[in-house]
Amino acid sequence: MRRSTFETFSQGNSQDLVTPLVGAGKMKTNGKPVIGVTMGDPAGIGPEIAIKALLSRRVWGVCKPVLIGDLGVLEKTAERLKPRASFKAVSSPRDAFGKAGLIELVDLKNVDVDALEVGRVSFMAGRASIRYIEKVVEFALCGEVDAVATGPINKQAIQLAGSRHIGHTEMLAALCGVENPLTMFWVRGARIFFLTRHLSLTEAVRAVKKDFIVGTVNRIVVELQRIGIEEPLVAVAALNPHASDEGLVGDEEGKEIIPAIKELEAKGLRVVGPVPADTVFHKALEGGYDAVLSLYHDQGHIAAKTFDFFGTVSVTLGLPFIRTSVDHGTAYDIAGKGVANPRSLEIAVKVATEMATRYGEAL
Repeated sequence: MRRSTFETFSQGNSQDLVTPLVGAGKMKTNGKPVIGVTMGDPAGIGPEIAIKALLSRRVWGVCKPVLIGDLGVLEKTAERLKPRASFKAVSSPRDAFGKAGLIELVDLKNVDVDALEVGRVSFMAGRASIRYIEKVVEFALCGEVDAVATGPINKQAIQLAGSRHIGHTEMLAALCGVENPLTMFWVRGARIFFLTRHLSLTEAVRAVKKDFIVGTVNRIVVELQRIGIEEPLVAVAALNPHASDEGLVGDEEGKEIIPAIKELEAKGLRVVGPVPADTVFHKALEGGYDAVLSLYHDQGHIAAKTFDFFGTVSVTLGLPFIRTSVDHGTAYDIAGKGVANPRSLEIAVKVATEMATRYGEAL
């Protein structure tokens, strides 16, 4: 197996806290899949939901979860929770036993617990968040975990700590040397992809171009095949109300979207659309499509989160490994209060577990 190169976080260097990793090999583990779980921002709800999720039978019953975080933060968080958690530090995910009631973690010891302000943006919390991501990617590319599930981070905190990347996905892409990974939302079996992510609405509309749609749908089909869907049916959402009503309400459908769909159909792909956005997601939830291509960030986010906020999982495809994530933020307003809902992280770990084997074999 080829080993990856990895540059660790340095306190003295805040120029670019993510260095590309190269040379990933196929991941192999024996027994249950090993899932690397990041703690997320230590000042947010990440530590709490990580403890709750990793104590759940729904998680340890299907995989060996290994948390990447800070033991001091976790122990202080656990004092407020019931049932109480037991922790065991391991040097490598390969040393994990996956024992019920025991949270095994790689302790990076990078948070001053006494100085940490829970519920506040800080350089220290942002720096720690970045390092957890770097470390779990190192483990994934070296084959020590089969998939990755990430806890929530705060964009302001990681920017304060010097990251050039706006969020998780961009950071993961840089670490893996991948130019443009795909984001997929999984919500009760429905799969939603995104033509654009973090763009303003004006910029997102400008990005709705035939070639971009064709290229994205081609990539979606490849990634769906890697997770076992041989001939996926992909619906392309409309941009304008009523799919423009034959050009009465906007012209992007006629100029860009319909020509893209015709080109994809000519290549033998199963593609339909443009389907009005007020019906396409409902049909997907009923099993009418294998996937939907949402044309901009909120078009798909609103639909998924309205249907099941805590049941929505973000999946990053196109990396050398499966990565899933909670689809909510750090929730600073309830951090440290013991009331955070761990369901999204539980489902994220389960989805990562289910996808990991087939995806790894297809790479």
